[in-house]
Amino acid sequence: MPDDSWAVETRLVHDGRPAPTPGAPLNQPVELASTYYAGGETEYARDGTRGMWALEEAVGPLEGGGAVAFASGMAAANAILDLLPAGATVVAARFTYTGVAARLRELDAVGRIRLRTVDIADTDAIVKAVPGADVVWVESPTNPVLEIADIRAIAAAAHSVGALVVCDNTFATPLGQQPLELGADVVLHSATKAIGGHSDCLLGIVVTVDPGRLDALRLRRTLLGATPGALECYLVLRGLRTLALRHQRSQASALEIANKLVGHPAVDRVRYPGLADDPGHDLASAQMTGPGSLISIEVRGGADAAQAAAERTRLWVHATSLGGVESLLERRRRWALENPLVPESLLRLSVGIEDPADLWADLDRALRG
Repeated sequence: MPDDSWAVETRLVHDGRPAPTPGAPLNQPVELASTYYAGGETEYARDGTRGMWALEEAVGPLEGGGAVAFASGMAAANAILDLLPAGATVVAARFTYTGVAARLRELDAVGRIRLRTVDIADTDAIVKAVPGADVVWVESPTNPVLEIADIRAIAAAAHSVGALVVCDNTFATPLGQQPLELGADVVLHSATKAIGGHSDCLLGIVVTVDPGRLDALRLRRTLLGATPGALECYLVLRGLRTLALRHQRSQASALEIANKLVGHPAVDRVRYPGLADDPGHDLASAQMTGPGSLISIEVRGGADAAQAAAERTRLWVHATSLGGVESLLERRRRWALENPLVPESLLRLSVGIEDPADLWADLDRALRG
């Protein structure tokens, strides 16, 4: 059985496995069943399955709480929002994941919530915005401009007025940042990204220490029909086993590539908290274990130049999403719902686990045209 004294790298490999019974499988099997015989621990797959519980058992301790798995990151985010009272005031970053930002605007437009948007990197502005708030929705680093939020200070301000703090930890991963330790109440992950790590399934996870909130989230999952599939739970749990290795490799490569991008003749700006002159560097160093594997750059020449560079790569995959073993890049403003404040020339780069010299050669060639 897992030992609480084990290092996180060890627990990533061993948590969530079946009991070590002679003849039993080492991995939690995929159970292709929707209905179970009455009287057991589960009777209907929408309410929970052994594969789902195994994944939750492995992820929860990484963030210091209990986990609830959902069919996607957006399903997880909507379950959290569904628990808010009608007319709740939500303070959220001006740069928030596109889907969540669109959903918040939609709920605000119909009067379901009252939305206040803030510069998440401006702690004083957030402190001024929280009076009367019901929830503060934090994302750090932000998508796609990689701003860093002072989670501890924001949580203290929010709690002083009785507001809940939700932190999207997708970019940092549980290995890069611990929002619950910094004061957040709820942590959100798109496990589709780095936790799953192989760009082959959709899944979301919410972690919290409050037993009542965990029960409420499980009920939302059931009532909203946001249950992850058996294969998806298996794939994400399998991906989780190598998270430590993938995180270490991709982060080291990202730092190397970001430093090479500084001063590149085709790049106007590099956004990466691992750079000493990045606005979020000091704060990221204080609350993260490392700067992560996402880089954003602004390409000289505007939208057309950025789009052309993305389409010229041969090794970097021109596609959306992030956190996979393969390196991905895209111009974020190609999406109609993307925040208009995001520069047209911005490319978001998700660094994978390939050889960094190969990645740099391909990127440098594509940028130079």
